Order: sequence, then structure tokens, then C-alpha cells
Amino acid sequence: MTDIDSQQAAIDEFQGDPGDRPVMRARFEHNGSPRYMLYTIKRFAYDHDRGFHLDLQLVSDELDEGLETVEAKLQDGDADLIDIDYFSTARERADGAPIVAFHPYGQTVGGLVTPIDSPIDGLEDLAGHRIGVVRRHDKNWILVRAACREFHGFDPDETATPLEAGSKVELTRQLRNGEVDGILQFWQIIPEIVESGPYREVLSMSRLVDRLADTDGERPVPISTFLTSEPYLADHPDTVRGFEGAFRDAVERLQRDDSLWTELGAQLMYEDDPAVIRAVRDRWREMVVVDWDESTVEGMERLFDRLKEVVGADAVGVDELPDGVFRPDVEMEGRP
Repeated sequence: MTDIDSQQAAIDEFQGDPGDRPVMRARFEHNGSPRYMLYTIKRFAYDHDRGFHLDLQLVSDELDEGLETVEAKLQDGDADLIDIDYFSTARERADGAPIVAFHPYGQTVGGLVTPIDSPIDGLEDLAGHRIGVVRRHDKNWILVRAACREFHGFDPDETATPLEAGSKVELTRQLRNGEVDGILQFWQIIPEIVESGPYREVLSMSRLVDRLADTDGERPVPISTFLTSEPYLADHPDTVRGFEGAFRDAVERLQRDDSLWTELGAQLMYEDDPAVIRAVRDRWREMVVVDWDESTVEGMERLFDRLKEVVGADAVGVDELPDGVFRPDVEMEGRP
């Protein structure tokens, strides 16, 4: 299995010398899907082409005093760039964290995974079962609770038994050891599970997003965004805009270059299996969001309002989206 050190070594081969370029310290989870895009930026020096140096380091996905490790690093001043879902961003900003979402990443939701012979065939079957989640405020559990309440008339937080794992790695271990009846795992890990064991994906959470957000499904509603701190954005606006450009460069490459995905499989994935690589590649291409505008933000706000209406502010973890949490105008500010 590819561990953090071996993945980091593959990235470090392309880190390069920052020279006199401004540095953006990127800290991302070792099993998160943004690493495919970030590796591509470093692999083809898109950061240097855009006038900045991306210092990319992979970190654990475990919680740090209730926060994801990347969140803690940004708030502690040890990172300039991370990605998290916008529900978490709203919670932390409402608590006073000077963080801002300046660009979308994509519809990074997960799926419900069970053993092949499980009696769970849909959300309506969750009652009475043990369901593993990373944490109770995880976006996937919020979506499941909202969908069950809205469409099936029950709350699985009351009728099922959610078990917090604390990390994606621990979540998979719980499933394989039979400690839970199903898990809500993050999308990029699901192909590795179902291709390597007697498991199946019962339902993708992306279907719930589209239904709850009342969208036509043609353009995915982004759930995760790229974050920086207010001070970093104020001091380095051109670097932030440079990252937006490098992101688009990398997405364009990943959308067309199948051979690059083979390289990513060998360097960064836990199962170097062609079927896994193809599944991750195809889902990544579907879920990524290259840009946003006010209509995109309206869709995100509509989804938030629907979730709060159905499951309540306590379940979402925040009463409202704080002012200034989204900054779709960052790139426009740099144009003549």
C-alpha cells in the first residue's frame, strides 16, 4: 500500500526550487482526491508558470482536537491552502476563524458501502443498523439524515446507530472487520474497497445533493472549496489568483490525459489496479468544478438552507452561512 511517505516522495521529485517566487504552503490529506490535481500542478510546474511556488505536503486525515488536520493547520498558521466542505468552513468561520473559500473544488461527497450480502439496499433500510461515519458532522451523514427525513419519514440518527471512526482509514477498517453494517466512505476510496473485497456501493451521495439542492444535475453543486486565510489573501492576492490558474491548467490536463492517470495510480493510489484507476478517473472528471459564479453560490446556499430546514441547525453545525465565507470575486479583482 502507498503510504504518506512514499506519496510525498513522489511529489517531492517535482517540488522544484521556489527561487524568488511567492510561496503558498498547501497541506492536504494523503487519501483525499485533491492530491491528484496537486500532483499534476507540481508534475508540470503549472505553479511556476503562474508565478508562484506551491509547497505541497501531505498530512494525516485524523482529527486534531475536533478539527480535520488540514483545518487545524490553516487556523494555526501552518498552511496557506487547504480544501474542506463548505459546511465545515461555515462552522469554523462562524466561530471566528479568519478563513475564506476563494475557489470551488468539486462535488466531493461519498457513498454508502456495505457487504455484498447486506440487506441494506437503500436509505429506507438503514434503521436498526450500525453505520460508520467519520464524524457526526460529516457532510455525508448530514445528507443521509436530510434525505431520510425528507423522503422516507425517519431520522437514522435516532433509528440507526452511527459510529464515529475519526478518519477514512479507520472507517474502512471498521467495515472490513465487521464492526459496522455499512459505512459512508469518501468517493475516491470506494473503488479501492469494492474492487478488492466483497463489498458494494449501495448509493452515491451525489444523487442526494442534486435532489436536495433541487438542481437539474447538469452542473454539480460544489461541496468542497479551496480555502486560505483572510490575512494571506490580503497579502498575496496575486498568488491566490495564480493558484486558480494552475488549478484550471491541471484540470484541463486531467480531463484529457488518460496516461497521466496511470502514473497517478502507480504513485498515489492504494490499489494500483486498472479498474480502480478508471473508476477514480471517471468520477473525478464528473465531480470537479472548474469555476463558479453567483448562480453556483446560490445553489450552495439553497442546499444549505434545505439541509438546515430538514435536519436543523444543530445537525449542520451552524445557524447560517457567515458573511464573506465565499469569495467568487477574487479572480475578477485581478482583471483589468
